[in-house]
Amino acid sequence: MIQTRLKGMGVALITPFKEDESIDYDALMRLVDYLLQNNADFLCVLGTTAETPTLTEDEKNKIKNLVIERVNGRIPILLGVGGNNTRAIVESLKKDDFTGVDAILSVVPYYNKPSQEGIYQHYKAIAEATELPIVLYNVPGRTGVNMTAETT
Repeated sequence: MIQTRLKGMGVALITPFKEDESIDYDALMRLVDYLLQNNADFLCVLGTTAETPTLTEDEKNKIKNLVIERVNGRIPILLGVGGNNTRAIVESLKKDDFTGVDAILSVVPYYNKPSQEGIYQHYKAIAEATELPIVLYNVPGRTGVNMTAETT
């Protein structure tokens, strides 16, 4: 397993939008530059703060690629790879390029409200599909289900 140390000040990136609701990629790059210049220790890309559920797959891929290119290995990247469709996540982990990603952030499945065993099986499938470290993201206020300590 790949070892990654996420420590210090990690910043969850927002997705800046223009007046017409398109993504302001220039503003995103200015934000990344600012965070690099001000000693962020790692960046969380495409997490909840990024309004990820409102983005298309093309937009998510472009954000991921632009941030990875801009950071250029200077600090770790924690990439949000989650959802309620386990098979789709596993498929993405197997086919997409994760070069430049140091770890993934995966939210507890939402909407379906899985049992604790269902949550365990979800993360087990994800872990079997990647060598990247996984940060389990438990946010019951957003997902409607709480992952217990015993499940982790």
